[in-house]
Amino acid sequence: MSEQKKAQKPMGRPGGGHSGGPMGSIGRPVEKAKDFKGTLKRLVGYLKPRRISFIIVIIFAIASTVFAIRAPKIMAGAIDAIKDGWMAKTAIQQVSLIQKQPELKAMLKAANIPLLDTITDPQKKAEAFQQMMDLSKKMPATGQSGQNAQQPKYTQEQIDQVVKAIKVTGGSIDFNNIFSIVLLLIGLYILSALFGYVQQYIMAGVAQMTVYDMRRDVSNKLSKLPLKFFDGRAHGDILSRVTNDVDNIATTLQQSLTQLITSIVTIFGIVYMMLTISSILTLIVLGTLPLYIIVTALIAKKSQKYFAAQQKELGLLNGHVEEMYTGHKIVKAFGHEQDSIAEFEAINERLYVSGWKAQFISGIIMPMMNSISNLGYVIICVIGGIFVTNGSFTLGNVVAFITYSKQFTMPIVQTANIANIIQSTIASAERVFEILDETEEIPDGVDAKVIEAPNGNVNFENVKFGYKEDVTIIRKLNINVKSSDTIAIVGPTGAGKTTLVNLLMRFYEIGEGKISIDGIDIRDLKRGSLRHIFGMVLQDTWLFNGTIRDNIAYGREGATEDEIISASKAAYADHFIRTLPDGYNTLLNEEASNISQGQKQLLTIARAILADPAILILDEATSSVDTRTELLIQKAMIKLMHGRTSFVIAHRLSTIRDAGLILVMNDGDVIEKGTHHALLEQNGFYADLYNSQFTGASIEA
Repeated sequence: MSEQKKAQKPMGRPGGGHSGGPMGSIGRPVEKAKDFKGTLKRLVGYLKPRRISFIIVIIFAIASTVFAIRAPKIMAGAIDAIKDGWMAKTAIQQVSLIQKQPELKAMLKAANIPLLDTITDPQKKAEAFQQMMDLSKKMPATGQSGQNAQQPKYTQEQIDQVVKAIKVTGGSIDFNNIFSIVLLLIGLYILSALFGYVQQYIMAGVAQMTVYDMRRDVSNKLSKLPLKFFDGRAHGDILSRVTNDVDNIATTLQQSLTQLITSIVTIFGIVYMMLTISSILTLIVLGTLPLYIIVTALIAKKSQKYFAAQQKELGLLNGHVEEMYTGHKIVKAFGHEQDSIAEFEAINERLYVSGWKAQFISGIIMPMMNSISNLGYVIICVIGGIFVTNGSFTLGNVVAFITYSKQFTMPIVQTANIANIIQSTIASAERVFEILDETEEIPDGVDAKVIEAPNGNVNFENVKFGYKEDVTIIRKLNINVKSSDTIAIVGPTGAGKTTLVNLLMRFYEIGEGKISIDGIDIRDLKRGSLRHIFGMVLQDTWLFNGTIRDNIAYGREGATEDEIISASKAAYADHFIRTLPDGYNTLLNEEASNISQGQKQLLTIARAILADPAILILDEATSSVDTRTELLIQKAMIKLMHGRTSFVIAHRLSTIRDAGLILVMNDGDVIEKGTHHALLEQNGFYADLYNSQFTGASIEA
């Protein structure tokens, strides 16, 4: 499989998202960073310009979390207020009924115990209830009236709790106090939500501005990198770094980073709040932590190999679909549809098996953690219930503690999940920084020159070049081209024809020698100025998603409508453009597949005519069109080449018979030069090459 296809395979998390099993990226294999600390430091460097905003985000995240954590404890106060009020009210009502029995009046008077329903002061009412309970211990189980004199049965712990409740509540439910607590809770939750909203709003700006700077730096870097960088790497890989990896960083900064902060604050906050309620119950909850870690580690280790297999099969499936889609005509022509379907089904079956196992095993994590959490929940309920009955715990505190224990699991899972995500994000940042660390083109000198009115004289002097240091492609190349000359460059594949153009445009730097234009070394010229001298029409046409007018106007900034139409007419493109439904406003799709190959070529020629370059480069401009269109293109090129220095690279030697000079290249050297007829008379390499196109003779390189 080609390098580009390999680069297009999904990596880790397709599209840079935080997807995976039900647990996100827990148990999912991620690309590990090679230099975690160094890359993290550089990534933090991108956050420095917005450090104040980031600090505000942290403060708001902490405040939002603290408000939310504090709420259950406050809610416990409301529960205790309701419980104490109800308990005190019920006890007083029961005792008041007993006090109203006629046979007890003398006893109450002798003991100096007032009637409870006549007392308004909570402290005195509590004392009277206590006296009544002390008196009841001396009273018989039934009075003279039998069952009507029966007394309530209270344990000493219950008596103490009721006395305490009466002192606090006065024997009634204080709905005003409860309403105040409810309002406070609502206020806390609103503040928590508001702080969370502001935090996300600010962090969205921080994240997007950070990746904006990163994208800008990458874009600027790509414009400064030499052509050899792009030739040596799969375009899909470069595109993935600029899009998927940067988006991965943006998602982590905007979502996972703030989630990590809130998760850590939540963990410590919940532990602190649980300790304020009960250290014993807190130890029970913390005792379940090793179980969480063991379960997560075991399941993650088990599911990792299946996730790796899933990603591998997914890549194979994508590659197969891409190949079959792009080559579906060939598949149909040779009758291999069933083979293609069989291969797809085989890959799809393997993907199903590995994906099912990966998702199933990773999906066990949450049920297992819920089981561990429920185990702790049961223990807490039992022990908490015991504490409530013996009076060492209030019901509200038990409810609050149970709430905290249920909340304790999720931030731990989130923290483990985010730690995995951050590892993958650092790896993405590392891939982006690799581009930023690439060696740039040699910068223009301070005194770099600009040729204001180029004549088009080109000279190669003892030029030596190789794409690799140990492999030389061009050796001692010498060419002298005068202004307005048409130079045809021919030779077998790999002879160095396109390399010559790359050197002329300074896409690559020569090893030795000198290339000059109008007597000035191209290394002494500004690159932008140098490349403005040239106009190119290549075999592989390049048109972008836009109108035909925009594609032609790309040749010169600020071109007028008349100039665009004039260039189209000169390129014999005006007629077919006007036959289209929208004429010059016809929108080309991304691959310009809504017009023919020949029409694409005519548009690129019109663009070159509009640019009005001093030197023209034509690289196999007619190799993939029909004969009629080829004649139109040749007529257009003749107009285009008139009065310009032209370099024509051609495999169809019939198209360059009228060239002023033909250079025959082989193994990086010019082995023959002259006109078409002169080279045929030499009966050398060119003659063999020319005759082979008509007789089928073989050429010995």
